[in-house]
Amino acid sequence: MPELPLHMRRNGFDPVEELARARDGEGVVRVETPFGPPAYLVCRYADVRRVLSDPARFSSALTPFPGSGQMDADELAKMQAGQLIGFDPPEHTRLRRMLTPEFTVRRMRRLEPRITEIVQAALDDLEEAGKPADLVAHFALPVPSLVICELLGVPYADRAAFQDRATRLLDTSLPMEQRVAAQREDRAYMAGLVARAQTDPGEDMLGMLIREHGDDLNSDELIGIAQLLLLAGHETTSNMLALGTLALLRHPDQLAMIRDDPAQVEPAIEELLRWLSIVQSLPPRTTTTDVEIARHAIPAGSLVLCSFSAANRDPAFVDSPETLDITRGAAGHVAFGHGVHHCLGAPLARMEMRIAIPALLRRFPDLALADPYEQVDFRVSSIVYGLRTLRVTW
Repeated sequence: MPELPLHMRRNGFDPVEELARARDGEGVVRVETPFGPPAYLVCRYADVRRVLSDPARFSSALTPFPGSGQMDADELAKMQAGQLIGFDPPEHTRLRRMLTPEFTVRRMRRLEPRITEIVQAALDDLEEAGKPADLVAHFALPVPSLVICELLGVPYADRAAFQDRATRLLDTSLPMEQRVAAQREDRAYMAGLVARAQTDPGEDMLGMLIREHGDDLNSDELIGIAQLLLLAGHETTSNMLALGTLALLRHPDQLAMIRDDPAQVEPAIEELLRWLSIVQSLPPRTTTTDVEIARHAIPAGSLVLCSFSAANRDPAFVDSPETLDITRGAAGHVAFGHGVHHCLGAPLARMEMRIAIPALLRRFPDLALADPYEQVDFRVSSIVYGLRTLRVTW
């Protein structure tokens, strides 16, 4: 496996010491990337927020699309269409404005009873599997997968295929040819769903976009939006559920607080998001002019990466940042990004975790690892950090 980029290197839950030294020392370091040219890696909390807040000087649209070297101009245009994270305002604003009403906190609250049902069904499945059981396969992955399928209008029966494509697409240890192949397969699948929805729009989000914005979105944009929502909607939360459970099992006193005191749940979710930082960075930005960050001169046309794990553990952001402390809440973390590209689905992800984690701990008050911690299978080469499996007993 090729050496991981610095911002993706971990030691279990923790970013490697080299990344912490980069943040606490120079603040910005030059790093090799899978994208071709080197990038400037921004590590400090304040600097990361500054980059993410300024799309005029740190552009998403100017950054090469992953795998673009293997596509002709027509295919590249189709692949980029609808991918919000690859656009700057005003185009990004146009696309996001159509989706924002579907992800408000108020709208998410309407989903709470159904999410609770999905969580309880997954807990039943975990129990029926018998101990030891894989928490990822029976709980952490099914819950957000079914939620986003129902919300978006994707058949849940197709979950094994789209989960496999997502795993390959995010795995940086695979050759780019294989990751692009997964992306092409995913687009072909979603194109079929969009075509059927255009003929007969349902009550799901895809149907809503077609009914309410069919004149504003072309088919390629609909496909790209649906691809992004499906990928982000199950990959991120599933890894937070699995990795968050592992973190609590390693901190049993804090696990007990979440299990026994409902008031501790919401601040605990924020602290777990900060401490784990499973989305390690957004795609790189490209500078539109010469800029200076942490006294480093960065020329126009340079790639800039932001390390979320380093920023979220910046001593300038929180005291004792290496310590998991669910009582602090950690408001203001960048686990969901910041600025115009702040995660659209953050209210949904928070609700799923708020419901799922305490329900798991209450159903199985004696939950424990079935294998030594040293044998836990981390997804070290994935853009979204997490666990491949987590065998538990109770």
